[in-house]
Amino acid sequence: MISTSLQTFRETMAFPPTWIPASPQWVNFAEAMQSGPFLLFARNSLIITFSIIVMQLAIMIPAAYAFAKYRFKGKSFLFGLVLLAFMIPHQVTFIPVYLMLAEWGIIKTLLPQIIPFMSNAFGIFLLRQYFMQLPEEMIEAARIDNASEFAIMWRIMAPLSKPALATIALFSFVSHWNDYFWPLVMTDSASVRPLTIGIAMLRETEGISNWHIIMAGNVVLVLPILIVYFICSKQIVKAFVYTGIK
Repeated sequence: MISTSLQTFRETMAFPPTWIPASPQWVNFAEAMQSGPFLLFARNSLIITFSIIVMQLAIMIPAAYAFAKYRFKGKSFLFGLVLLAFMIPHQVTFIPVYLMLAEWGIIKTLLPQIIPFMSNAFGIFLLRQYFMQLPEEMIEAARIDNASEFAIMWRIMAPLSKPALATIALFSFVSHWNDYFWPLVMTDSASVRPLTIGIAMLRETEGISNWHIIMAGNVVLVLPILIVYFICSKQIVKAFVYTGIK
């Protein structure tokens, strides 16, 4: 992808394939960005992705805390519903969701790409497992010090679960930053479309054979994911390695 993005049109058509461009064509990136309102698409992607992550954390942490540390009637049944939601693909539910959001009159906004993903069933499951490893003695000590449940969640449980939270946030970021199907069916205006739709439009705008322009757009799409991964990579490793608590 990177190699093709720096090639000329002739090099992309050469056989055998050219792996190292004779002269890197950085202008390909400018052409890709100028072929449509890509700054608008990038802004939409950032708003959609980070709004989803913030809302998921706000819902996920209390839900996981309740499932891990509380006993209440119907707990197993409700947790089963969470797992069921995790198993149902969005392609199954998009028609009723679309009809509901259309009745609300918000199809021409960014909200249809945010609201259906406000909760994260996988995140609740993973964070619950992480919370269950934390000793009850810490929570009881905080309650003895008159700490509220809200304070326990956000000042004790959440900081101790940074590796799990970073992992969930990264998975969510990659999933929604790269999402193509949902924005495709939920948008009918370029003003609310994300970067994935904009990159797909390059194929129509530039022509199917201009792969150097298409790949330049894909490099722009993938770069934020790589940056976020390198920032969170250590936390991801910690999330899947049980180190205990000293």
